[in-house]
Amino acid sequence: MAARKIAADTPELRERWGGWTFTEENRAKADWHIKKYPEGRQKSAVMPLLDLAQRQVGAETDTQGWLPLPVMEYVAEYLGMPIIRVLEVATFYTMYNLEPVGKFHVQVCGTTPCMLRGSDDIIAACKKRGMKAGHVSDDGLWSFTEVECMGNCATAPMVQINDDNYEDLTAERLDSVLDALAAGEQPKTGTQEPGRHTSEPAGGPTTLKDMVTENYDYRGEW
Repeated sequence: MAARKIAADTPELRERWGGWTFTEENRAKADWHIKKYPEGRQKSAVMPLLDLAQRQVGAETDTQGWLPLPVMEYVAEYLGMPIIRVLEVATFYTMYNLEPVGKFHVQVCGTTPCMLRGSDDIIAACKKRGMKAGHVSDDGLWSFTEVECMGNCATAPMVQINDDNYEDLTAERLDSVLDALAAGEQPKTGTQEPGRHTSEPAGGPTTLKDMVTENYDYRGEW
């Protein structure tokens, strides 16, 4: 499952990230988030500020982004809160990466519905490309994490890659998605099942069929 280990606090880490600050654009966004909360409650903005920080690190490193300790210390100082409180948040939520990741962070759901629908084949396809938990691939493209349920059970198996979900996968469909990403393209997100739009039953809806083409009012029938 997702590792919650913080990258080692080394001199090299301090040299690279010790003077890190928000860009002017992200500082404006951070202040906008802080203003959502009452005076003295700026600590409530820690989650969006960590997300901003991770995305900025990602833009600077051409990766999905992660949170070096000095960056989290900067967020703590920005919000006037102890660093341990920031670490409590960052280590709890798996949306925050605590170690370097690749350009594409492939998170594969291995919970029961996805497992029953073939997530083992999805994991095998990832490993075939050299992905393994806790490591960045040699080409810098891929990171791999097996995660718990991400709420797409009706379209299992699924993976999340950076901010996008890809569902109804087979090993071959996942390969197509990864090939497109590696080529600098944006593959279709969501379900990969031909003819399926969201999570409607395979073969089309079995109830409320008139809703397919228009917003039909069934109240008179009920």
